[in-house]
Amino acid sequence: MAHIVVLGAGLGGTIMAYELRDELAKEHKVSVVNNGSHYSFVPSNPWVAVGWRDREAVEVDLAPVLARRGIGFHPQGARRIHPAERSIELNDGGRVPYDYLVIATGPELAFDEIEGLGPEHNTQSVCHIDHALKAKAAFDALVARPGPVVIGAVQGASCFGPAYEFTFILDKALRDAKVRDRVPMTFVTSEPYIGHLGLDGVGDTKALLESEMREHHIKWICNAKVDKVDLGKLFVQEIADDGLVRQAHELPYVYAMLLPAFRGVAAVRGIEGLTNPRGFILVDKHQRNPAFPEIFAVGVCVAIPPVGKTPVPVGVPKTGFMIESMVTATARNIGRLVKGEEPDAQGTWNAVCLADFGDSGVAFVAQPQIPPRNVNWSSSGKWVHTAKVGFEKYFLHKIRTGKSEPFYERLALQVLGIDKLKQIKIEASADAPAA
Repeated sequence: MAHIVVLGAGLGGTIMAYELRDELAKEHKVSVVNNGSHYSFVPSNPWVAVGWRDREAVEVDLAPVLARRGIGFHPQGARRIHPAERSIELNDGGRVPYDYLVIATGPELAFDEIEGLGPEHNTQSVCHIDHALKAKAAFDALVARPGPVVIGAVQGASCFGPAYEFTFILDKALRDAKVRDRVPMTFVTSEPYIGHLGLDGVGDTKALLESEMREHHIKWICNAKVDKVDLGKLFVQEIADDGLVRQAHELPYVYAMLLPAFRGVAAVRGIEGLTNPRGFILVDKHQRNPAFPEIFAVGVCVAIPPVGKTPVPVGVPKTGFMIESMVTATARNIGRLVKGEEPDAQGTWNAVCLADFGDSGVAFVAQPQIPPRNVNWSSSGKWVHTAKVGFEKYFLHKIRTGKSEPFYERLALQVLGIDKLKQIKIEASADAPAA
């Protein structure tokens, strides 16, 4: 019997546990270690921040679902991984041994790297449900006393989609409240151009998003390096291509939401051979760590180099479908290992993204997510908002029912020509009969 442990129960970790349970025979044990017992659908946080959703609408209690699927659960959370011992030290002092480990922790939010950044200081966040609820209180105060708003993502950030989404969702919420005319808005981003997204653009995202910004009367600053955030004032350096300061900006605000840079969580950070200097997990093409081959990783915690050099550091996002392709590859590879076979599956890392703008949105398909690509497509329209709402309901239904990929999802992906796994080549043995 093998014991496979999944560390983290976010988007990647929860689906990972479900797929492992489907992949492995019943004699093998699957367990999940997580901080707390609830799954929260992070893509809904921009809606939470303006009062369009509440906590109950976007959270799922995982304990009964995992029990029903026959998956062990440790909601105490992890203090430290001990790869040499093949065990996880829990926050309560207990230990969980493993034969195979899948790290799916997501990131630690590096607010502390910029003075005044974060919900404990002077800016709001939509990275966590608790942050989004605090941002909702600040939104109510903004409606009561309108003034300048700054939205964006700081240097080193790798998740730009939610910043764009929240910009336009906030615009819509302020229009609904009849105060948008008293709220100047500025978008501040480390990206070299609007629509870069950490991916050097997808399709015509540059033109699409610049057009949306102009239409909604939103100014922007690219190549932005945030120096510090005082109460009521943001200090930003706009960096030129040669690395020199093109212009210094002091932006007044009464409401600011800035996405931080990410780093690996404390439980893994600094383990030689496991992580890079930022604490992200090093993996090969099979999602497997080279130094500790019994450890795999999926999701935001995976180390991926930037797509190119930029004047201000810009990370690469790990989008939902890309993460699901990592999960499917990892489940197959661990399934093969417990049978005494070698891993052979590689995730396609294709990206299918719906960015909601409150009453419209932008969608893109990138196959693969990292360029050069076979498919590079983007589009916009009101249909994106409807599709994003539908996806939220569908994905939360998957989490609540303990299913990873129902047959109708698999069928829809096949119709669209979108695959989670690269084609696996079966090599014939020398003594095998010719076809």
